Amino acid sequence: MRNRPAMIALVFLSAMACRCSHAVDGFSVDVIERTCERVAPAIGLLSYTAEVTSPASGTTARRERNALGLVVASDGLVITHGHLFIEDTEPVDIRFTIGQSDAERDYEAKLLRKPDDVNLCFLRLLSDAPLDLPAVHFDQHATLRLGEPVMVIGLLSQTLDYARSVFGCRVGAILDKPRLTYCLDQSLRFGFVTGPVFNTNGAVVGVVGFDLSTSEGGDLYVRSGHPLVYQAALFQHYIDQPPTEHEIITPEEPAWLGVFTQPLKDDFAEYWGLPKDGGVIVSTVVPGSPAEQVGLVSGDVITHFAGVEVRPKLDREVMQFTKLVRESGVGNEVDVRLLRNGERMELKVMLSARPKAAGEATEYDDEVFGLTVRELTTDVRILMNLPDAVQGVIVRRVKSGSVAQQANMRPGIIIMNFGGHPITNIEDFKKAILNVAQQKPDEVAAFCRAGTLTGFFRLEPRW
Repeated sequence: MRNRPAMIALVFLSAMACRCSHAVDGFSVDVIERTCERVAPAIGLLSYTAEVTSPASGTTARRERNALGLVVASDGLVITHGHLFIEDTEPVDIRFTIGQSDAERDYEAKLLRKPDDVNLCFLRLLSDAPLDLPAVHFDQHATLRLGEPVMVIGLLSQTLDYARSVFGCRVGAILDKPRLTYCLDQSLRFGFVTGPVFNTNGAVVGVVGFDLSTSEGGDLYVRSGHPLVYQAALFQHYIDQPPTEHEIITPEEPAWLGVFTQPLKDDFAEYWGLPKDGGVIVSTVVPGSPAEQVGLVSGDVITHFAGVEVRPKLDREVMQFTKLVRESGVGNEVDVRLLRNGERMELKVMLSARPKAAGEATEYDDEVFGLTVRELTTDVRILMNLPDAVQGVIVRRVKSGSVAQQANMRPGIIIMNFGGHPITNIEDFKKAILNVAQQKPDEVAAFCRAGTLTGFFRLEPRW
């Protein structure tokens, strides 16, 4: 641990100081003590440097951060909160410290590919020798009831030596759409995020989590801003089959229709003369998608998909349709019932695998000019309204003080030609950088697209 006081013994609430068996908000103190003795040794402290990039300026700042890490497999598999890795933030130099006093151990940790269906990150501890660490085991079949008391084990702040502590709260709400979600009734300190949650029987039912907001990259499951219990069933399969650096194992490959949608709100229905029953409005059809191939067009209102009625009227209810499509299976032919200009229609569509999204796109860090670029993906093309004729790479980050920053380049610019070399993909850009670096010219011209405008940037490298 880097100049940190050693973690001290588990801290209990003052009401638990005596070893007795009376109830504490529905809990037996004996149950709390036994569960903590079993589970707390699997809790450790993650420390890392977050490289945070400003979307506006493209500059990158480095910030030292800590978080709770939980060992979920004795061979060194650790989970932590999903905000460790989000859009514009990348963790580096990750360390994990576990144990207390003389038994304290410190490991380098490697971030694995992040799941797209639960806001958790998985890490693999690196060690020359096989690991046999204390690990927490979850009860996948345990459920929670409204108002049921639960306990969370977490870490206190640095001023209290990151001591492990317990916190009691209750299930304040249960949401069943788009998936079963348990909401806690109290706010929690950051040190309790990803902390194991156990019930009055001592069964560990899940961990505390926070969903991503849409601005943070949240997509399908967005219940941001409130502490939730991620029940074990949401992530146990990732423990059984851990993700790797290059591949993530999902229960089933998500299917793709290829439409951007919005709910049929009552005002739209009234304007179009449709029943105010809800539905899914097709706002955009992705070129080359299954939707385009069967003739779906903008303005269609989907009312049934794969035999299931879909009637969203609110933005968040469209997530149910998105989930339905994803879980319908790649390669399956499904029935789609819709309204077009008020007339009922029925189509059959063969679903395909989802194409690579921006978050999965290949990136390249150029150390010469200070640019991080990313390949153009289908979703980016749609959002930026780019015709197929526009080829190149998109600027993801611009290093502070770099040649590119001095030339006023910024994130979102599409590089189409660099130093006289046409750019259609990442490999072209790498070759262009290599050729320019070998020639060492006094000035390099980059032909780029910014919004609907095109033009040249003049870069003056310092060889």
